[in-house]
Amino acid sequence: MSNQWKAICNVADIPVLGARVVKRAALPDVAIFRNSQDHVFALLDRCPHKGGPLSQGIVFGERVACPLHNWNIELQSGCAVAPDEGCTQKFSVKVEEGQVYLDAAELSAATVEAA
Repeated sequence: MSNQWKAICNVADIPVLGARVVKRAALPDVAIFRNSQDHVFALLDRCPHKGGPLSQGIVFGERVACPLHNWNIELQSGCAVAPDEGCTQKFSVKVEEGQVYLDAAELSAATVEAA
């Protein structure tokens, strides 16, 4: 994690139990999630199973259900809930005075796909 944070949006811009997508040039999108307790999480917008768009999934508690095959992904870690396996990249999030920030170095880094 770097010390450079990039302002992304206000917490109020993310629907409760929903997500907002951050587009990155030539890199996969990042999904920012907000749960019912107003906790904010950020994951690569790709399910580790078949690459489904997690931003279109249903948020419940601290998990999101992938819209393609209903895999449950932990928002804190990006990892699938057993018996499913695999993880998607998570991003560091900071919330200050209602503003959501993501780590600038993580946002600009390319994602390394597991072989």
